Amino acid sequence: MEFIGGFVEVLGAPNPSLKGLKGVVVDETKNFFVLETKKGFKKVPKHHSKFKISFGKESFVFSGDAVLVSPEERIKIKTRQWQRKNKV
Repeated sequence: MEFIGGFVEVLGAPNPSLKGLKGVVVDETKNFFVLETKKGFKKVPKHHSKFKISFGKESFVFSGDAVLVSPEERIKIKTRQWQRKNKV
């Protein structure tokens, strides 16, 4: 799944000042989301954080620990799963 471009709300984080932070994901690394907020760019750690992401009318809640992998690695994992499923 691609997170860049999604609207994110931080539901929980080790740093309590990040809770409630809202913005658009403009970059992602293995350990962080970079959000563009009304007050500028904020780097939010994925580890031990909980997020709500929205794309239009659809939204879902997820743990940052579940996506502690770089976007490039997620693609490789999905490709390998697809290849195994389709016996390529």
